[in-house]
Amino acid sequence: MSAPFRLTRLWPGVYLPALVVEVGVGAMIPMVPVSATSLGADLATAGLLAAMLPIGQIAADVPAGAVAARIGDRRAMILACGIAAVAMAGAALATTVWVLGVCVFVVGVAGAVFGLARQSYLTEVTPALLRARALSTLGGVFRIGLFIGPFVGALVVHGGSPSNAYWLGAGTSVLAAIVVAVSREVPGADGVRSRDRGDGRSTSAVVREHLPLLVTLGVAIAAVGAVRGARQVVLPLWSEHLGFPPATTALVFGISGAVDMLLFYPAGKLMDARGRLWIAIPSMIVMGVSMLLLPLTHTVAAVGVVAILLGLGNGMGSGVVMTLGADVAPAQGRAQFLGAWRLLQDSGSALGPLLLAGGAAIGTLAGGVVATGMLGGLAAAALARFVPRWSVHANRTTRARAGL
Repeated sequence: MSAPFRLTRLWPGVYLPALVVEVGVGAMIPMVPVSATSLGADLATAGLLAAMLPIGQIAADVPAGAVAARIGDRRAMILACGIAAVAMAGAALATTVWVLGVCVFVVGVAGAVFGLARQSYLTEVTPALLRARALSTLGGVFRIGLFIGPFVGALVVHGGSPSNAYWLGAGTSVLAAIVVAVSREVPGADGVRSRDRGDGRSTSAVVREHLPLLVTLGVAIAAVGAVRGARQVVLPLWSEHLGFPPATTALVFGISGAVDMLLFYPAGKLMDARGRLWIAIPSMIVMGVSMLLLPLTHTVAAVGVVAILLGLGNGMGSGVVMTLGADVAPAQGRAQFLGAWRLLQDSGSALGPLLLAGGAAIGTLAGGVVATGMLGGLAAAALARFVPRWSVHANRTTRARAGL
């Protein structure tokens, strides 16, 4: 009789390296514009270089699925860490703007491979009724790493060069690769390797087979990504619009991020106990309402309250997109499918800030914020419509119909 599965088994090979990697990335992100301007870039070019990270992730989402399917999830994680370490070192040594941009882009590519591989690995080795807790914990670890990273980066940069942050990122990437390599496999890992070796289908074939799912539930996931992506920039933009000092803006954003980290495990537990919709829909409603309330705020206290609500909404949805992807991913072609799934998610995340910018361009910033808030409501409605259609874990009713 096999021992019951415990999430603690996932810490050495999945959660710990993910945390270490994200600390390095979090330390790097604030330094990219600083390094760019020190190399002679103007502010617009510096902003473009900062965008190279998510652009690299989007460009590599689908190829990452093919790589993970070919060499296996754990090997893909180790490969991604090695690529990230080289790119981080290149950024530290960069003497021109274009070299820095290429290195940041490659870090984004490595992040896509690592993220896809760890999601695919967890999908395979975690029992279905613990899947949400496993993946929401992964989402929480991701948030914690990105939250800690800038503070650690500030320590290594203080009194020195911005390149120190990149060297830190190179070191954390190497450390994460070592941790993955030496950590023990969890039960079910043999199935991961054998399935990967026997899976020779192309990504295009997998996408064609599951196209109805991707153009329904997948589009809803893109809308979720757009709302979440907008959250990253809406608070700084609105604070700037109101004329708050930079320190105040940073504090408001930090408070929202701190609240965001608190709910990942309770959210996962509720999804496992009652179904995915118990978290997915409230998350989008809270974020949508928060966006609609933001244009009504004019003081630091009022913006702070909305920032807390945004953090709560985003935090309670920690891991829900990965969990839904794991629920609907096929056993054969899993990694390729998840590559397409993450492409929809990341494309939505990139479109969210553009929606805010577009609203500001044709009217006012408040108009863009309101449009994003309405998108949150549409995302909630789309999830309510399509999650029960495709996932047996949508709620207790769908589970009962499936005999679970």
